[in-house]
Amino acid sequence: MKIAILSGKGGTGKTTVATNLLSVSDSGVLIDTDVEEPNSHLFLKPQIQKTEAIKKRYPIVDESLCDLCGACGDFCRFNAILPAKKSVLVFKELCHDCGGCQMVCPNDAIRYKERSIGMVYSGHTITGHEMHYGELTVGEISGVPIIERLREITMDDDLVLIDCPPGTACSTVAAIDSADFAILVAEPTPFGVSDMKMVVELLRDLGIAMGVVVNKDGLGDKDIYQYCESEDIQILGRIPFKKEYARKYAGGNLISQVDDEYKSIIEGILKQVMSQKEVV
Repeated sequence: MKIAILSGKGGTGKTTVATNLLSVSDSGVLIDTDVEEPNSHLFLKPQIQKTEAIKKRYPIVDESLCDLCGACGDFCRFNAILPAKKSVLVFKELCHDCGGCQMVCPNDAIRYKERSIGMVYSGHTITGHEMHYGELTVGEISGVPIIERLREITMDDDLVLIDCPPGTACSTVAAIDSADFAILVAEPTPFGVSDMKMVVELLRDLGIAMGVVVNKDGLGDKDIYQYCESEDIQILGRIPFKKEYARKYAGGNLISQVDDEYKSIIEGILKQVMSQKEVV
């Protein structure tokens, strides 16, 4: 079962829930697909056993063959290759590696070269679980190839927890592409509910079953509960707003490892999600 943990915005407790779900599971694998700012490893503290550079291709032009016809530039929708008066300019960071410019070149003047856009790290956590996380190189535009590699690595695992990027961008869509169920972590505040609605629409468009975990319960208002009831969305659990939790989190702890009440809440959430296995 592939379980995506996501949120409408950053800072709602998505990674906290994901890492603690892993810690209470009998077996399971976590992939951190928030490749622009991964931080699950800060809590799971894996011993890294393997690293892998993720590469993407970009075009290079043989000027001895190019007659500056402009076909490559006309084809590229991302302005990654632009014919000028005397040469063809290539902006490798903008290239989506589709191969189109090479296909339309009438003079066979375009070849491709690989470059690294980030890394994937694999290892075992302090709780004995397997985890993988990706890290996008600063300045790169898209981490989707890294996310696709993380999904590929765990394709055959029975239980995969996917710590997703926040929001509804392309990277989030790539992360939840193979998910069987989604846990939407949200705060009971006006901003929390507003951002959450966009994620609900995305999940429904993709046909992914979902439930909500209310983090910092008791902090805001009751709008989130009214919204979930009106939209027939199951609330999987409520994590109370407690300074004690915040202090343990700030200390770099897996809260479920040091707080029995929190552990019981997380175990209840996991139990409810796993009960969906026969449904999805």
